[in-house]
Amino acid sequence: MRVAVVDIGTNSTRLLVADVATDGALTELERLGTVTRLGEGVDRSGALADAAMQRVFDTLARYRERIDHHRAQRTVAVLTSAVRDAGNGDAFLARVREDYGLDARTIPGDEEARLTFLGATGERPADDATPTVVIDIGGGSTELVVGSGHEPCFHVSTQAGVVRQTERHLSDDPPTRAQLDALAAEVREIFTGQVPADVRARPRAAIAVAGTPTSLAAIDLNLDHYDASRVQGHRLSVAACQAMLDRLAGMPEARRREVRGLDPDRAPTIVAGASMLIEALRAFHLDATEVSEHDILRGAALKAVHREPREGTPAPAS
Repeated sequence: MRVAVVDIGTNSTRLLVADVATDGALTELERLGTVTRLGEGVDRSGALADAAMQRVFDTLARYRERIDHHRAQRTVAVLTSAVRDAGNGDAFLARVREDYGLDARTIPGDEEARLTFLGATGERPADDATPTVVIDIGGGSTELVVGSGHEPCFHVSTQAGVVRQTERHLSDDPPTRAQLDALAAEVREIFTGQVPADVRARPRAAIAVAGTPTSLAAIDLNLDHYDASRVQGHRLSVAACQAMLDRLAGMPEARRREVRGLDPDRAPTIVAGASMLIEALRAFHLDATEVSEHDILRGAALKAVHREPREGTPAPAS
């Protein structure tokens, strides 16, 4: 079945179009991502801003054209932290459904975590017994999922994300040492407070997904142009992440936008993201992580094949 999945997150809006076989084999046809910063100001105001929503709507219009081009048989959209937290999230969700013909729903953090784990581990043997933590650093939340094979045994969605923590702590450009320390301390408290010590002691490996680790991998690889095939499976050590954090935090945003390997649109939040990845790995007593391109998009595509479309999902507006 040909499936299209749109992930409307706090920091970015992404599209995956793929053919999914009955045995779960997935063949990507197209993947797109746009930094839309839907969650800009949500932590402070409790509502999605008009300009932020319009950035997403403009992106969805382009994505709808690609979905139609590929003649997707099932089209779903998952909305995450920013929409969960916003007082006008339901109205935004209704616009996504009605104007763009998407079978869209706002998913709880626990489901976000399960879909992320499925996406990150889907190509691994189901009987792989290595205890693994999947780290998904988003714009408004971070999902931490522990399990083995394809099955999570613990998952939590934390209120820590690159947009949220940047807005809370990094008010100077470049940020001060005190601001960086405050951000790291808050994230450390969140991660260690919401994941019991015995759970944090289990994993022997980590997989990090989403824009923060893939961006850091691209910087670490010194990529002139983003290459998903080289980023996939790249190993990032805590030491390498710390060196990149020190470098990125020491320059203003305008210079970060020129860093080789970094998407300029991620320059405002990459400092917070690097700090959060380091704190996540330290919380689980790990000194490195594998970077994966396979995340909630892939997990949602695999699940979409087995989920009945929402009754009354409209056709896209002409």
